[in-house]
Amino acid sequence: MNIVLWIVQAVLAFLYLSGGAYKLFKFEELANTMQILPHVGWRILGAIEIAGGILLIIPAATKWMPQLTPLAAGVLALETFALAAMYGQYSLKVAATNPLVWSVAMGLLVAFVAYGRYALSPAA
Repeated sequence: MNIVLWIVQAVLAFLYLSGGAYKLFKFEELANTMQILPHVGWRILGAIEIAGGILLIIPAATKWMPQLTPLAAGVLALETFALAAMYGQYSLKVAATNPLVWSVAMGLLVAFVAYGRYALSPAA
């Protein structure tokens, strides 16, 4: 289970870091395309995702405050499900290009990491 959690954590860290960077630095494009959040909202979400992406890996890998990893995963799960709810107001079409589908999938995976690192395999 530990290996599965590490693989999922690595993939999610990459996705959250890249998505957070996009939200932080390309927020004007997002704000014009999907007018569900103002510019500041996209920047805040980007900063949360970048910090969460870093905290998914670094504390568990260095064994320095490893309890931050499930905490960061829990915060990212809440953030992702809240964003999915906002995307749901934008479009309910089930397609691979819809951000709602990707948000729900990532939210479920990061919730799995939070539960796995907290209950199943806490000793990273």
